[in-house]
Amino acid sequence: MRYGIFSDTHANLDALETVLRAFDRERVDALVCLGDTVGYGAQPNECCELVRKNARHTTLGNHDAAVAGRMDYSYYYDAAREALDLHSSILSEDNLEWLKSLTYQEKDGETHFCHGSPVDLEEFEYIFSVEQAATCIPIWERLGQATFIGHSHLCKSFAIGRERVYEVVTKEFEVHPEFRYIISVGSVGQPRDHDPRASYTIYDTDRGHFWFKRVEYNINAAAQKIFSDHRLSDSFGARLFAGV
Repeated sequence: MRYGIFSDTHANLDALETVLRAFDRERVDALVCLGDTVGYGAQPNECCELVRKNARHTTLGNHDAAVAGRMDYSYYYDAAREALDLHSSILSEDNLEWLKSLTYQEKDGETHFCHGSPVDLEEFEYIFSVEQAATCIPIWERLGQATFIGHSHLCKSFAIGRERVYEVVTKEFEVHPEFRYIISVGSVGQPRDHDPRASYTIYDTDRGHFWFKRVEYNINAAAQKIFSDHRLSDSFGARLFAGV
């Protein structure tokens, strides 16, 4: 199986459409979305509809959960909370029902998918450091060969041994049976690693091979849609140019 895996679109339709075209060129067998289709950006309905149409599996992200009334987000900073309030008010009934139906985790054999750390799925904890990845050692036996996560908006991967964790620093690699892997796939619509290009990933289970990928998209178009909607913070558009 050749998976195309992506996450954290955050209502950025320009980035999502570009990534979906890239997946077409990659000739993947199935697409998997790791959540946070909504939040921050200007086109939540359009992004929900594209993900619903194209992804075989979609897991629940924290922004999805907030908009769908499945978690308390009163402690989010003002601009993020206001964007979630806005999206909750403008999403179609079908898209809201879809967000309400999403699961915290999906599994295809030894390949697992979730939004945050697999240790406690409903807490949406981050994994972007060796120390954070090490919290998965106690559940080593329950992990799949590869577990794909989003949430941090960073491209990171970790090989989990029974007693130690190693960061994998290459953009492509083969998985080895003595390890379990936690792979953070970056963000389609709001990268935060100082690379503004949209992130997506490929995992070939037959070959045991993984790739991080990036693709340029029309950032100015996505940002202008945010700037023109005065209900959204301009910072959400400005940060797209810097990838932060």
